[in-house]
Amino acid sequence: MKLKNKVKKVLEILKLHIPNPVTELEYQTPFQLMVAVILSAQCTDKRVNEITPNLFQKFPDAKSFAKASFDEVFPLIKSISYPNNKTKHLIEASKILVDKYNEKIPDNLEDLILIPGVGRKTANVLLSVLYNKPALAVDTHVQRVANRLGWVNTQNVLQIEKILTQLIDPNEIPIAHHLLILHGRYTCKAKNPYCTDCPIQKYCDFFQSK
Repeated sequence: MKLKNKVKKVLEILKLHIPNPVTELEYQTPFQLMVAVILSAQCTDKRVNEITPNLFQKFPDAKSFAKASFDEVFPLIKSISYPNNKTKHLIEASKILVDKYNEKIPDNLEDLILIPGVGRKTANVLLSVLYNKPALAVDTHVQRVANRLGWVNTQNVLQIEKILTQLIDPNEIPIAHHLLILHGRYTCKAKNPYCTDCPIQKYCDFFQSK
């Protein structure tokens, strides 16, 4: 079976087993999603979801965040990874959104990656989730699953992104992003993956080599 057909088959199967392939970050507005994604760097979605309700209650939008001081924001996010940098990034990013974009999240990679705290991965998440664009964010789960399946043979996230966007139909990329993340988070775990219960084991190089 050609790799492109294999990829298509795997995604079809994952759709049957993951009925609601969406981000697990909780948010109400595009701005809040941006904040949550920035906070999620080197941190679990679960932990982010524990702190954002209080954060968004006090600073619900870019305008309120842009007026906030470091000492107001830091205590609300200090329990997650890199709170110093993330506090600075969120305040600066909010100021840019207010001053330059009328609080609207940009819809292109070039503008997004110029915003403090928004790297390529974060930008791709926003483009995919907010604008349904064929942007594929490669996190640790996507990286692991793609390698185990045999779709790629590299740890370089840019190379993985490039290869996967060529293998996956552009219209399927937004949903494929979530399918791969959720499969990696709950089944194809880094340690002790649930290979015997995996619905795509017959298409997996890692399983076949065991």
